[in-house]
Amino acid sequence: MELRKHFNLQYVFVGLYILFFCAYVVVGLNPAGALDYVISSDLKIPSIGLKTDVAALSIEDGNLNTPDTIVGSYSRFKNTTLLIGHSTTVFRHLDNLQIGDEIVYNNSSYYIVSRRIQEKTDISMAKLLKESYADTLVLMTCAGELLGNGDATHRLIVTAIRY
Repeated sequence: MELRKHFNLQYVFVGLYILFFCAYVVVGLNPAGALDYVISSDLKIPSIGLKTDVAALSIEDGNLNTPDTIVGSYSRFKNTTLLIGHSTTVFRHLDNLQIGDEIVYNNSSYYIVSRRIQEKTDISMAKLLKESYADTLVLMTCAGELLGNGDATHRLIVTAIRY
């Protein structure tokens, strides 16, 4: 009987060790900042080898807070979605996109119809996110001179339409 108690306690300790090890692996392998967001979809851009989760964002104090290592999405109207990401992490190769490149978002294919670099101060978010008749993605990231506070003087804006 005493031997059976010893084995039962051993199983409890082994089970607890496995539980803590799994928790460590899950928490330790998730990048900082990604745990704060609920993942709503995914984004793939084959031409630049991008595959990432996308988190739905909301406006807080008049701002959209960009996730550190994944893409954030915001929609004001049904057919227009803004996808934002940092140019130093997830969108670091966005400047290599060309007109005609494919973007897969929510299992739908979109094709790039325009790309431009614009001064940050000249951007009208109301115009950028205006209602569209076609399903439209607007990808945006920092460009130009880095200001040192996670911001930059310009934005790279890529527009894609679903076919």
